[in-house]
Amino acid sequence: MAIKIKPLADRVVIEPVAAETQTASGLYIPDSAQEKQQKGKVVAVGSGTKDHEMTVAVGDTVIYGKYSGSELKFDGVDYMIMKEDDILAIV
Repeated sequence: MAIKIKPLADRVVIEPVAAETQTASGLYIPDSAQEKQQKGKVVAVGSGTKDHEMTVAVGDTVIYGKYSGSELKFDGVDYMIMKEDDILAIV
C-alpha cells in the first residue's frame, strides 16, 4: 500500500506496530497499562542529503527511540515521522 506522504531529506515515515494486548502467560493487558510501542514498519523514505545516504528502505521493520519523531494521523492511520538518525536498529 503506497501512501501519499513523501518525506524530505533524511526523514522516514513509520507505521507503528500495534501494542501487545496479551502477555506470554495469557493475561490480558488493559489499555491504560499498555506501553507505547517502539517498533514499526517503514512506509516511506526521503531521498537523503548530500552528506547522508539513506540506509533504511520501504518495508523494513525498525526499532526507534521512545520519544523520537512526531506523531501524524493521515487518512485515519497513525504514523510516526522522524529523522533516520532516531532509528536504533533494523529488525
